[in-house]
Amino acid sequence: MNTKELAELAQHQFTQRGSLMLLWQDIAEQFYVERANFTVARDMGDHVADWLTTSYPLMVRRDLGNQFGTMLRPVQKEWFSLTVRNEEDEDNESERWLQRATGIQRRAMYDPITQFTRATKEGDHDYAAFGQAAIQITLNSTASALLYRAWHLRDVAWIENDDGVICAIFRKWKPTGRDLMRKFPGKCAKGVEQEVRKDPFCTIECLHMELAEDMCEGDSAGQPFRSIYYDVAHDHLCEDMPIPELSYVIPRWQTVSGSQYAYSPATIIALPDARLLQAMTSTLLEAGEKAANPPMVATQEAIRSDVSLYAGGITWVDAEYDERLGEVLRPITQDKSSIPLGIDMQRDARAMLSAAFFLDKLSLPQRTPEMTAYEVGQRVQEYIRNALPLFEPSEDGYNGGVCERTFNVLMRAGAFGSPMDMPEKLRGADVHFRFMSPLHDAIEERKSQVFMQAKGVLAEAVAIDPSTLPMVDAKAALRDALKGLVPAKWLRSEAMMEEFDRAAAEHAQQQQLLAALQQGADIAKTGSEAQKNMAQVPA
Repeated sequence: MNTKELAELAQHQFTQRGSLMLLWQDIAEQFYVERANFTVARDMGDHVADWLTTSYPLMVRRDLGNQFGTMLRPVQKEWFSLTVRNEEDEDNESERWLQRATGIQRRAMYDPITQFTRATKEGDHDYAAFGQAAIQITLNSTASALLYRAWHLRDVAWIENDDGVICAIFRKWKPTGRDLMRKFPGKCAKGVEQEVRKDPFCTIECLHMELAEDMCEGDSAGQPFRSIYYDVAHDHLCEDMPIPELSYVIPRWQTVSGSQYAYSPATIIALPDARLLQAMTSTLLEAGEKAANPPMVATQEAIRSDVSLYAGGITWVDAEYDERLGEVLRPITQDKSSIPLGIDMQRDARAMLSAAFFLDKLSLPQRTPEMTAYEVGQRVQEYIRNALPLFEPSEDGYNGGVCERTFNVLMRAGAFGSPMDMPEKLRGADVHFRFMSPLHDAIEERKSQVFMQAKGVLAEAVAIDPSTLPMVDAKAALRDALKGLVPAKWLRSEAMMEEFDRAAAEHAQQQQLLAALQQGADIAKTGSEAQKNMAQVPA
């Protein structure tokens, strides 16, 4: 397809998902009002969330979005490390290179100029609310640092290939004319410069398309993808260049067959309860207002002034009115017994929202001194079962995609040094990332509980049959148990432990040899003294 046909394909993708935009708008209005501009245009001065009566749905979405960053990317610890899938490719030289590369990548990602924290924070909340996010990872305009940007889902569409892998991404882009000329000097349409002269703040409708090379015309120079910037307003191609990979990472939470778009199981489940909670809160607010400031009944023609219901107000009545006919002004009697029931129903709706957003499953189990090791282990295991469905897909699709794309960008930029300096075993090896999080800590901590249980079982078995003692490899079991309790740098490597064992064995062998030599010397000395004594005996 040529560039114009690709632009038509992009427009078709945006048009085809019109009903999905309505759903995202509804979700945003209930849970994420800052993003509630999918189908409507909102100015910064608009009254935000003035259609809501309670902020509780916004709070549960906020808490879940914050949990993704806290659980998956804890700043206080090194939450990712480079490793290889094939253990045969690991040796001491490879491990040192991977550890060095991990440190370089972490420093590059957390450099404030990259805006990594900002982009992932925006992506986390899009992911929690809509089940997907669009994050672009490139070098900045001066190619001196990484640059992370989270784009509005309204402006991004994508296509899957037959393998279910995203093969084309389209992004609507409206830069100012000046920005467009600055990004593509000498490559913009002639009409752009004229428009900038008339209106320095004019915006130009553009498209950024990244596609598989088999979808485009022209030479891709052996690269699997192409990046195309197209000026839609002037039907002009600004840039077309081959690229080694897509610069966008699209983490998707839960997908369904037949659609390339995912959804958030939290908001889909909570949407009915959020609408119900808003209606219930509105009713309770009205009931509370009526209870505090009840509607009044006034006798016609007996009231001689305006009804003054404020503090210190005076309402004048006809002096000739007979009070035996009833009070001239009185509140309407209301049944307030249903208000507590409404509050209970509201509390139940809030509990449902909290459960829908997994907030009741994200707290690590509390330990008390009276809890046994078995009980603690069972609670930790239950926490792992509850939290895994939430964070397992996010770890691979979100953290994995961001880290792998970052590694590739840094590798091409030479941040890790020359490829020739890479250990030979790592060249062509399948390098991937291992992630650390509170969930993984809980999984590793579970091993320590199993170790304590195994110790008790082994003690009982040895009491019956001492020959069962060597059945458990205590060193391997202890290493696995300690991984969940102490930092990795506290543990000596297996190679170092083998060296210690070898040194201990050699020392023991030397001591045994010295003991044997000493014993031989003692025997020789004893024999010599016996011969000497016998020689001194008179014949």
